[in-house]
Amino acid sequence: MRTERGWRRFFAAGWLVSLGITAVAYVQWRAYVREVEQRAEDAERTRDEVARRRAVEERLHIARELHDSLTHSISVIKVQAGVAAHLARKQGQEPPPALLAIQEASTDAVRELRSTLDVLRRDGEANGNGLARLAALVERAEVAGVPTSVTTTGVRRTLPTDVDEAAYRVVQEALTNVGRHAGGAARATVRVRYAPDSLTVQVDDDGGGATLDGTDGGPASGHGLTGMRERVTALGGRLHAGARPGGGFSVRAELPLAGPSSGGA
Repeated sequence: MRTERGWRRFFAAGWLVSLGITAVAYVQWRAYVREVEQRAEDAERTRDEVARRRAVEERLHIARELHDSLTHSISVIKVQAGVAAHLARKQGQEPPPALLAIQEASTDAVRELRSTLDVLRRDGEANGNGLARLAALVERAEVAGVPTSVTTTGVRRTLPTDVDEAAYRVVQEALTNVGRHAGGAARATVRVRYAPDSLTVQVDDDGGGATLDGTDGGPASGHGLTGMRERVTALGGRLHAGARPGGGFSVRAELPLAGPSSGGA
């Protein structure tokens, strides 16, 4: 009887020891898991910081390259155009409209390029190009020889920064293409439609000039059409570009107001 009771005590003590060892092992295992997870988080954070630092360095490198090359060249164009306009006025002549357009376009190009450089150096803030500057954009197009009308429908309201800038850039590129490819007698129409959940901008022209066939069968100004499509697609929108049935060309961008990246630059 005593022997049986002793064995029971022995087994009970063994179970308690085993339970204690198991508990200690479990605590140590949990501590190890937490340590591994912490190391993984630290490694991920380090990779993110390295990637962010490299991105900043790349932006600064691009900013330096743009400043050293492009800004200087455009500034020279601006100065030369200004001198030519001044000499024409000094001689009692009115400067040609094309010369004034070059002067104004170069001024805007320098301003926008400097704004872009500021964005690169400040890690991605907006540069202030939006539909609020549409009137100035249309005025430049008319000075360049493209009569342009603007029609706005819907309730105007404050737009997400990236949507606002994308709409401005689409109109800007489309009007530039009209001046380059649509012929001297072309007229352009800009339509802006505010909907509850989207913004649509459309630029039509009635030109019949030579066109360069791109992927959409319309004028391809270098990488302009591709750039427009990438900008619109990045916001979850759609870009339609092609010849109009009655002649001319049409560009339409449909931009959601709550796309994948709207609200930021």
